[in-house]
Amino acid sequence: MPVAEVWGIGRRLAKKLQIMGIDTALQLADTSTAMIRKHFSVVIEKTVRELRGEPCLELEEFAPTKQQILCSRSFGERITEYDDMRQAICMYATRAAEKLRKEHQYCMHISAWLKTSPFAINEQYYGNSASIKLSTPTQDSRDIIAAAVRCFDAIWQPGHRYQKAGVMLQNFFCHGVAQLGLFDEYQPRHNSEQLMSVLDRINNSGRATLWFAGQGTQQAWSMKREMLSPAYTTRVSDLPRARVC
Repeated sequence: MPVAEVWGIGRRLAKKLQIMGIDTALQLADTSTAMIRKHFSVVIEKTVRELRGEPCLELEEFAPTKQQILCSRSFGERITEYDDMRQAICMYATRAAEKLRKEHQYCMHISAWLKTSPFAINEQYYGNSASIKLSTPTQDSRDIIAAAVRCFDAIWQPGHRYQKAGVMLQNFFCHGVAQLGLFDEYQPRHNSEQLMSVLDRINNSGRATLWFAGQGTQQAWSMKREMLSPAYTTRVSDLPRARVC
């Protein structure tokens, strides 16, 4: 096995190792840890020990589960209308719910916030946020959108030119089970997981193949997209073009 294919090594470190005469994973495992420690980091030393069968990487050393999911963007133009901002909040809530399901998580705490520009001349600054805690964890886009809109309605103030808004999910669980009360306002939806799975599977072929009515069909608002990364695999217009002379 080439040394470049060892987890944590990569091409850059592989070149340095090859200069030292280490071309394969076996040669790396046979290398003195003292020499590795001298020329590389302690992480590479642990990699060598792992190749020898010595457990060095504890579970907590791997990337932890996300503690929150935030979907937020600045608008290309200031938003002044309630319906436009409501559509934006629904869009952010939808994206956040998609990310939550990719993490195989459920959330109980949903927040929405909005603000004007603090640098706008002759305009009073306004920024606010609101949160809702559900009685049971959910990953259903419908629940998350509904909660985000309730938060938005609590903080919306007309007469401002809004620059930015967002939706945040917190308080994650690895399953949707919780103790319910007889009179709880929120009750889990029947076949929710199956429906969201179908929705995600369809939308994986291209963003917004299916969308929720609250997101609107014609968005008068738009996000800032000057630095938007191209989507080569899902958007035909982003594919590189080659001219044949």
